[in-house]
Amino acid sequence: MSKQVLMVVTNHTTITDGQKTGLWLEEFAVPYNIFKEKGYNIEVTSIRGGDVPLDPNSLEDADKPEWKEAKDLLRETKKLSVNHVNNTDAIFLPGGHGTMFDFPDNETLQAVIQALAEDQKVIGAVCHGPSGLVNVTYKDGTPLVNGKKVNGFTDIEEKEMQLENHMPFLLEETLRERGGEFIAGDKWTDFSIRDGNLITGQNPMSSESTARKVVEALEE
Repeated sequence: MSKQVLMVVTNHTTITDGQKTGLWLEEFAVPYNIFKEKGYNIEVTSIRGGDVPLDPNSLEDADKPEWKEAKDLLRETKKLSVNHVNNTDAIFLPGGHGTMFDFPDNETLQAVIQALAEDQKVIGAVCHGPSGLVNVTYKDGTPLVNGKKVNGFTDIEEKEMQLENHMPFLLEETLRERGGEFIAGDKWTDFSIRDGNLITGQNPMSSESTARKVVEALEE
């Protein structure tokens, strides 16, 4: 039986009135291709369904032929539902600043991740994708990231982008507050970490290594 991977992306479009955001394309397209190469069944969903906005800053390589299939799938996504838990072996959360707005408090996403965590399924997220983990708990109320080695877009990277005052929260700081043992790599370089079935990566450069750690966990 082929492994089933659920990918969940943002639908949020703005940071400020003058600044657009959305999904960071590389963080979706690179993992998608890695999962596809492994022959996995991939279900692409978004918080609200429908068309997925792409962060304008992520479009430099948007016309890469090898990204076309992944990009085309973003035009009409299914809305995430609790039923997506069924038969899912791994969930993967690509980032983009949009996730900071529609991932953390989405009850459906929280319920899906909680169910997968309780079943010891693989949970992967990259860059701002771990924003979807900050409010997830186990059924007993323990935060998902408590006592786990975690990573994500660092506070210093956010400050260098001069967006820290426009975010609802700082991701690194909040993961630490939830009890996560935040381990950062050098800024703007590939870094990802695996703690059991929880895999998190730091930035767009970490898309491939994060996805490959998800594969490693699925193949064990």
